[in-house]
Amino acid sequence: MQQFIEKYDFKGKKAIVRVDFNVPLNEKFEITDDTRIRRAMPTLKKVLAGGGSLIIMSHLGRPKGVADKFSLRHIVDHVAECLGAPVKFAPDCQKAQAEVAALKPGEALLLENLRFYAEEEGKPRGLAEDASDEEKKAAKKAVKESQKDFVKTLASYADCYINDAFGTAHRAHGSTALIADYFPDDKMFGYLMEGEIKAIDNVLKNARHPFTAIIGGSKVSSKLAVLENMLEKVDNLIIGGGMGYTFIKAQGGRIGNSLHEDDLMPQALEILAKAKEKGVKIYLSSQTVIADDFSNEANTQVVPSNAIPEGWEGMDAGAESLATWKEVILGSRTVLWNGPVGVFEMPAFAKGTLQIAEDLATATEKGAYTLVGGGDSVAAVTQMGYADKVSYVSTGGGAMLEALEGKELPGIAAIRG
Repeated sequence: MQQFIEKYDFKGKKAIVRVDFNVPLNEKFEITDDTRIRRAMPTLKKVLAGGGSLIIMSHLGRPKGVADKFSLRHIVDHVAECLGAPVKFAPDCQKAQAEVAALKPGEALLLENLRFYAEEEGKPRGLAEDASDEEKKAAKKAVKESQKDFVKTLASYADCYINDAFGTAHRAHGSTALIADYFPDDKMFGYLMEGEIKAIDNVLKNARHPFTAIIGGSKVSSKLAVLENMLEKVDNLIIGGGMGYTFIKAQGGRIGNSLHEDDLMPQALEILAKAKEKGVKIYLSSQTVIADDFSNEANTQVVPSNAIPEGWEGMDAGAESLATWKEVILGSRTVLWNGPVGVFEMPAFAKGTLQIAEDLATATEKGAYTLVGGGDSVAAVTQMGYADKVSYVSTGGGAMLEALEGKELPGIAAIRG
């Protein structure tokens, strides 16, 4: 039975909390962006304020085994600073029994990187490249068997389980999905997860219309399922970024050297046909800022998106496109944005993406519900100081993408089930 963190009695209980502290570190092991740590604090502080003790678990990076550069010991002091309480450290997440036993109400313990163990992801490591299918199968079976003990050990540390790691909710890992089974009456979402789920429901289940989705990024292949699912829900679909050129070429446009996927042109035409059938208006970029090189210092010009000369490539949405999109965005009551509409990492081609961020802030001010997800989209609203001027900024890239595809996320299903 799912519990709710707001009403749960933590007094005298040990809570094991899955957070997403997969934060970027520089060469000095200094945190360069602590957003994910700060976003988990309301949940962690709730446990301590309620008289409980904390066992915090997370992954960091993609280690193939134990490696100091991926050790969570590098972030202990910063977590303690944010929490406003001392945080102890267990150097092995599977051998923390003594540290857990010593925990008193009001105290916190951070476990070492879960992914130092292959059992967390349930995937074998160290297989030879020429391993046979039988060897691969045997290795996978062995990891799955030992995964049960891995999860059981983590569960033995606590009286209740909280999942507050939306960024890994799409993974059926030991600490995000399997562990919940050990707490049938004492499992719950943290505040961050509750917020993410509510935000997704606000656009996928309870959207106010007109509803506009802005889907950008480089490749149609990475967001084909999202586009197809959105056709069932939106009134307007703005397709920007590199993925737009596949649609333009499919309709006979000249796109020069612009990024595109020839093999997905049939699907692009299908999406356009389905949209017409369902009465969904699709907005591609009508005007493009093009460059003669994939470089911030390249020569540029502005041309119609279907008339890009050879040797040039589309790098950003043109002013005409942005003006049309702005009108659509400001006329909407719900707006979802996932993915940049230009080569955002180059300042010369960031204008379109930054303009979308500004438009969403204006739409929010006018009363629209606005949800931003995806690394570059989040970076854009944050860079411009608009993160607190939109309705919700999601912390999970891959998890958000799978939710928008209409998939049930394992980390969410484990708590609700």
